[in-house]
Amino acid sequence: MGEPLHTVNNNRGRVPLISRRVVVTAMAATLLAGVATPGVASADSTAVPKTAAGQDSPELQKAIQEWADAGYAGMQMRVRDQQDEWVGSAGVRKLGQTTKPPTNGRFWIGSTTKTFTATLVLQLVAEDRIGLDAPVAGYLPEFKLDQRITVRMLLQHTSGLFDYTGEHYPGGKVVPGIPAAGKDWVDNRFRTYRPQELVRLAMSKPPRFAPGTDQNYSNSNYTLALLLIEKATGRSYTEEMQRRILRPLGLSATEVPGTRTQLPGPHAHGYYRYRDADEWKVADVTHQNLSLLAGAGDMISTTQDLQTFISALLGGKLLPARLLAEMSKPHGKLGYGLGLFVQAPGPNCPTVVHHNGSPPGGYGALMISTPDGSKTLTASITTGDAPINPAEVYPKALDRLIKEVFCGQRAAG
Repeated sequence: MGEPLHTVNNNRGRVPLISRRVVVTAMAATLLAGVATPGVASADSTAVPKTAAGQDSPELQKAIQEWADAGYAGMQMRVRDQQDEWVGSAGVRKLGQTTKPPTNGRFWIGSTTKTFTATLVLQLVAEDRIGLDAPVAGYLPEFKLDQRITVRMLLQHTSGLFDYTGEHYPGGKVVPGIPAAGKDWVDNRFRTYRPQELVRLAMSKPPRFAPGTDQNYSNSNYTLALLLIEKATGRSYTEEMQRRILRPLGLSATEVPGTRTQLPGPHAHGYYRYRDADEWKVADVTHQNLSLLAGAGDMISTTQDLQTFISALLGGKLLPARLLAEMSKPHGKLGYGLGLFVQAPGPNCPTVVHHNGSPPGGYGALMISTPDGSKTLTASITTGDAPINPAEVYPKALDRLIKEVFCGQRAAG
């Protein structure tokens, strides 16, 4: 069912440590750093429901401590099933301090946003306001899209549209897009982009393939989905997100920040290690403008809100059964449905659905669940200042974590 769950997600497409063709299950491969003096992982009993109060899980504590020990700055995690919930954190909230990340902290969720966007589109499909297999050009004629590109293809990453953050092609060819990695992104991380501007950039480049003939993860698909939502409803994407998902589910800590650059409320700091000429530097990128990923990776949330959202979605509270089934059906080499990956972590492990993510730097989000939403893992990971190889460290740490939570086993290594 596509790439394994622990594959590094090179969502920005600019990191030489791993090919962009190794796709998309978790945070960006730009997570290059950690912290020299990680804290100790511990459960936060004040954040745990009464049914789980006092619950001790040394295995989960060890699993998240491994991320800090491996060089990441910090991690907060929530694991919940139908009986219990465990919440904990490891590492540090800010470099130079010893306080652990807050277990109720807000963070940039990156491409986990795509599942929210896909859910909005499918709600409009359920209302017959959008046709799942209708040409997108019929709704958004101003972009002169290929008439063969359907709404389904946007959500499934089979449109062939150039990713406006840049593309890496077989053989090493790179076609740049907007500044989305390295010093270019650091210097431009407060720049504001309009969704139309991003789509027009994508349309100015040759497509990767003819619509429907292949699959390639592209942020352009979901920024177009944002514009499709706005055209079909006559309201802004933010208004529709609030009206249809956030308020009904009580997700008060989740928002579409637009051009606002600050994380509200308690949060851990994220850092980005990059090369400036011949010198390695580290920038605090806690503040960043994610309008560069409109509809594709720009939201803010918490582990609690992500847990509530994915459980409600997979439990049938947001979509009719037929569309939830479409959403959760893996397709192509990515094992990607309509805004969700569907994959098996390994032998003797149950299938999980997920959409993890990262903005260009500093943060990563995990949102992983059983297909019925009965058991979930949600987490935020921050990077710091220690040089680590994400292609080596990240897959191993995630593999061990997944096997601990969903498979009842520890991975070797």
